[in-house]
Amino acid sequence: MKFGVATFITDQGISPAAYGTALENRAFDSLFIAEHSHIPADRRTPYPGGGELPEIYYRTLDPFVALTAAGVVTERLLLGTGIALIPQRDPIITAKEVASLDLVSGGRVIFGIGVGWNREEMMNHGTDPSTRGRLTDERLRAMRELWTAEEAEFHGEFVNFDPVFAWPKPVQRPHPPIYVGGGEGAFRRVAQLGDAWLANGVPPQELGPQIERLHTLAGREVPVTVYAVPDDPEQIEAYGRLKVERLLFYVPTMPEQETLEYLDRLAEVAARYR
Repeated sequence: MKFGVATFITDQGISPAAYGTALENRAFDSLFIAEHSHIPADRRTPYPGGGELPEIYYRTLDPFVALTAAGVVTERLLLGTGIALIPQRDPIITAKEVASLDLVSGGRVIFGIGVGWNREEMMNHGTDPSTRGRLTDERLRAMRELWTAEEAEFHGEFVNFDPVFAWPKPVQRPHPPIYVGGGEGAFRRVAQLGDAWLANGVPPQELGPQIERLHTLAGREVPVTVYAVPDDPEQIEAYGRLKVERLLFYVPTMPEQETLEYLDRLAEVAARYR
């Protein structure tokens, strides 16, 4: 079982370059970072975690800029979006960002994606929240075309372009792995468009039956990465029995020294299961 870290990288915490170095030095396999383009001041959508929305949501760095900074100072660390908000992203620009990061990092990108929860945020991008699922699926299909075709062309409900040249192509072929975030409502997207399921903090006792349902729907075994797991030995061992591919410890956004101390403790936990 592999161990990585999920976090929000902001202008108030440890820098992405220092983060990348710290993770690779402690034998973590991956860094997944969150994305929010902005937070509307008159937001009415409830925060899924309950209570007030944490300030880190207002201050996230662009994920591809931050992951590039982490990538240039590392050699092995996998660079993941956790998650990229596809309903808020132009597919042509996003396809180029993913491919460019995959190229400059030597093929280390994991493209974690999701449909988002903040309705006002996505509406500012011109997205109708009621159709964001269909929009996400179509944009993913268009991006796969841009990554794999010499002359890419796509005509759909939301995305429409005649033949284009789009380079660079990703180092990973046919494209970087797509990790689909979300609950069981995302299973069809995982089955049709994804390479893995990014489960958000699902405890082992619930995850086992969900994995079985996902495999049945997909008609194949789908790798699972679990976001925001506790550093509890019993739960880690339970995830291991489910043959989960990767566990992501959630690390709060803190200054560099505090982050390094936090990572030291998590690295000791992870080392027991390698």
